[in-house]
Amino acid sequence: MTADDLRNVIVGTLRRIAPEIDPSSIRPGVSFRDQLDLDSMDFLNFVLALHDKLGVEIPESDYPRLYTLDGAIAYLSAKTG
Repeated sequence: MTADDLRNVIVGTLRRIAPEIDPSSIRPGVSFRDQLDLDSMDFLNFVLALHDKLGVEIPESDYPRLYTLDGAIAYLSAKTG
């Protein structure tokens, strides 16, 4: 998958969890929790949805790597590459 494909998957997943977000307002280096007001359950649902959509195992120790758009793209790119 390309970085653009991954971005679309990530943003689409976030929109299913928090439908009120504006995808164009997501800043790449800022924590999703800070800019989208996600709580811990929302974030867990986000990680589980990425796992289901991409078939990638994401251990809990790697969750911090998914806190930002840039981090999630880099992490998932390495896992799906």
